[in-house]
Amino acid sequence: MSTDTTASVSTHILDTSVGRPAEGVAVQLAARAGREGDWRALGGSATDADGRCKDLPALPEGTTHVRLDFAVEQYFESDSATQQADAQQDAPANRDSETFFPEVTITFAVRPGEHYHVPLLLNPFGYSVYRGS
Repeated sequence: MSTDTTASVSTHILDTSVGRPAEGVAVQLAARAGREGDWRALGGSATDADGRCKDLPALPEGTTHVRLDFAVEQYFESDSATQQADAQQDAPANRDSETFFPEVTITFAVRPGEHYHVPLLLNPFGYSVYRGS
């Protein structure tokens, strides 16, 4: 929940290669005050069965930039991702291949009092992000 002096952030991940939420992806949150400020690690979470991170740390007052780091390589190597691919008829046949993007880092600007929902659409060879609602 945000106040007039802070912003808030949420995210979720959809694995577009299987058309399902990506469960168990580690997400780290960092923030800084100003373009030249030092990044401050705030902590992290992991996505739940719906692909959502519901317990990301709050942003400190004065935050102007936020960074979300997604550990996607471990997700694609996990049993959960393999089981989802096996259950999906149109899924790629070889889920054991290397992931092209082992990590995804998204950096964005924030304003006090606003909420930022930043979904990640993910597959083993690409990704897309946008500001959601």
